[in-house]
This record gives sequence, C-alpha cells and structure tokens, in this order.
Amino acid sequence: MTTMDEKTNRFRALHRPGAPFVIPNPWDVGSARMLEGLGFKALATTSSGFALTKGRRDYSVTRDEALNHCRDIAGAVDVPVTADLENGFGARPEDAAETIRLAAQTPLCGGSIEDASGDADNPVFSQSLAIERIAAAAQAAQAAPNEFLLTARAEAFLYGRGDLDEIITRLNRFADAGADILYAPGLPDMDAVRAVCGGVSKPVNVLIIGKLTQHSVAEFADAGAARLSVGGGLAWSAYGTLADAATMLTDGSFDALTANSDGAKTVAQFLPE
Repeated sequence: MTTMDEKTNRFRALHRPGAPFVIPNPWDVGSARMLEGLGFKALATTSSGFALTKGRRDYSVTRDEALNHCRDIAGAVDVPVTADLENGFGARPEDAAETIRLAAQTPLCGGSIEDASGDADNPVFSQSLAIERIAAAAQAAQAAPNEFLLTARAEAFLYGRGDLDEIITRLNRFADAGADILYAPGLPDMDAVRAVCGGVSKPVNVLIIGKLTQHSVAEFADAGAARLSVGGGLAWSAYGTLADAATMLTDGSFDALTANSDGAKTVAQFLPE
C-alpha cells in the first residue's frame, strides 16, 4: 500500500501547467473504484454528487457527513484523492481551518475551500474575509502530520457575478495566503481560461462545464491549465441514465435492461475479490 507522503508527492507532481491531467469526481466508493480501475491517476470528491446519494441538494450535508464520505472514498483506493470541502462549513476563518485540520486526519491528499457564502444576496465573501479564510486553512494544512494540498476556489462566476480581473486578483491573493492550487469554477469560455492560467502564480484547476465541454484536453493544455475536473457531471449523468431507464419501466418496456447488459461485468472487474 502506498504511504500518504508518497501519494501526496505523486499528486503534487501531477500539477503541471500546460500538461493537465483529468481528475474525475466519484460520488461513492463504487464509482471511485471503477474510476481508479479505468486508470485515472487521481480522484476528487464532489459535494453535489455526494448530496445526491443522500437524496439532498448541494450544500445540505454536514461537515461530519462530508468528512466520513471523503474518508470512505480515499480509504478505498490507492490513488490520491482530494476533497470538495465546500466553504469549510462556516463563514469564519476558524471554520475553514478546522475543516482542513480534520480533513488532514483522513487518507486525503488535499481539499478545497471556496469563497461561497451561502447568502443569496451576497453569494461570495468579501475579498478580505475570503483571504483570511484561505490563510487560516493554509496554516492548518501546513500544520498537518502529512503534506496536504490546499485548493482555493473563487466562486463568483457560478453566481453570475464574475469579473475576470477581480477573480484573477483574488486567486493571486489566495496564492499569497498559502494555497497550492487555484480554481475559479464557471469560467465562461477558453479566453477566460487562458486569462486565469496566464494571470496567476500557481497551478489552475478548470471545471469542465458549459461551453468548455466543447474543447479538448490539448486545448486546455495550450491555455495553461494544470488540472481538469468535472464536478458532479459524472454523478448527474449516471442518475440521468437511471431516470431514463426507470421511465422506460413505467412505460411498460424493459429495453433499458438490455441496453447495457454487460454493465455488471464491467463494474465487477474493478471490485476487490
């Protein structure tokens, strides 16, 4: 079994601007083992995908639930796992720090803290508070018994309030505060990806949603990205397939059961004996 230091060193080495790796987002242990078996070099949890497994919306799980989920996934695979830790489950810098402290006690190699506030009127924290939160999280990561890579997220584009220059400034402040990896989910197009990757001092994770799904890994490499994630996309795709198949059952047809008749064999090859 690979040691935590070996895993984290391997994970850090994957982050090469201009040579991005794809990090898929499993939503449970079964999907994690399948993705590892398919050859992915690292995995990232998804808060929306996990919430879906509990029949809830995103941002509805507790810190304890999220950490237990992350522990299960990271403990089930031998590849590095980084966690979606939402906003650290609280507004205060101390909340972000405590979440990172606890996450670093699990088999995780890293985790993210975002600047989303949960307040519909002011959906992202002020820049000053956001920086304080990342600084506190970074201090907790640096104090961990094993190296723990902190991803800092600037969420404004997801709330329709993205100003590219402000996002880049904020990300650079996050880097100065100690973040290892930078992430601005919801970038609208490849020009924005290039601007972010070229305007910051640390490796950038790009979330592949919306128009960005039309581009290739090679194009993201040219833009300077280091890591490409899909968020809850795989979970929603899987549940969408389930809904389509179940709808066919309600219509009196069993055709969906033969459409992927080898599915059980495909899954079984990635499960332990």
